[in-house]
Amino acid sequence: MVKSNAFERHAAEYEEWFDDYPCVYESELEALKLLLPEGGAGLEVGMGTGRFALPLGIEFGVEPAKAMAVRARAKNLQIVRAVGEALPFANGRFNKVLFVTSVCFLDSVDRAFKEAFRVVRTEGAILVGFIDNNSFLGGKYEKQKRDSLFYQEANFYSVQEILGSLKKAGFRDFKVVETIFRPLAEITAREPIKEGYGEGAFVVVRAIK
Repeated sequence: MVKSNAFERHAAEYEEWFDDYPCVYESELEALKLLLPEGGAGLEVGMGTGRFALPLGIEFGVEPAKAMAVRARAKNLQIVRAVGEALPFANGRFNKVLFVTSVCFLDSVDRAFKEAFRVVRTEGAILVGFIDNNSFLGGKYEKQKRDSLFYQEANFYSVQEILGSLKKAGFRDFKVVETIFRPLAEITAREPIKEGYGEGAFVVVRAIK
């Protein structure tokens, strides 16, 4: 089952979140930029409205929610309505594949990472940005899922679970950074970025094919 119903109904609210928490958004964006390889074609799985793809220079994306895809196309991004578990692209098509807060909405993380492995070229990279289920924010989101606008159907993962799925898919040479160390409402400046995980709520994992 594709977990995109909330994003079909609430695309405007999704966009508003980034405007309400600009320093959180900037912190997450900088963490992704730190590990993103330069050059080559990039694909974002779960592109949404293009909030991350556009500033990161990712031109291609897949997104199951039509309301989100319409907004991404308006930003001149090339987006296809599809899911991460069945990417409509040839083997080795991309230099990098990006997931940003989308893994929690996948039906199968293992299948999606195997598809990412297929469509990325040899020595290409996968980047996964997500909320660590073991962090203070992950725990809060898990407890409040029932009342959340977007996370009712979400499955949150720990860093170890994401690393395990990436290894199972065939990826290697892992690099991990973290950011977002305080409650979102308290963040009024860009958060620091640290290597490793275990303190920050937003974690970025890069791995190589």
